[in-house]
Amino acid sequence: STRSTSSVRSPRTSKSSRSTLPSADDDAPVPERAWIALGSNLGDRAAHLARARAGLAAQPGTRVVAASSVEETAPLAGMDQPPYLNQMVLVETVLEPHALLEVLHRLEAEAGRIRDARWGPRTLDLDIVRYGDRVIVDAVLTVPHPELSRRDFWQRELAELAVHER
Repeated sequence: STRSTSSVRSPRTSKSSRSTLPSADDDAPVPERAWIALGSNLGDRAAHLARARAGLAAQPGTRVVAASSVEETAPLAGMDQPPYLNQMVLVETVLEPHALLEVLHRLEAEAGRIRDARWGPRTLDLDIVRYGDRVIVDAVLTVPHPELSRRDFWQRELAELAVHER
């Protein structure tokens, strides 16, 4: 014997009959992509980078999308200090650029960063290299980072992360 089955369809609504009432998600911030450079040349450099990645991932509304390879580089401007480990991470975040910068400064401080000399040695250095397509120039933050074109390792790291761009 054969049995007939019927499928249950949900009622169709025309585009003109859709509700225009705001939903709870309408006010939710839309995540943007930011590229953050990580660098360390003091202490356990790899551990400092790992803690920075974990610290970024732990921020509410922030997710690490991808991380470049870690690369060892000479200090900038031939300064007499140990070599750096560098890496770039791509994050999606609802944090505005200045709030993200505050998070980066907190993570640096937690790693024991002391800000005493420009381009001096550091346990952890975190820089916003790009933040979406935004251009920001103020007393606290410049995006894209003003050194971007002069740092070959950043160019390589950005190229490696390009496969993850939308």
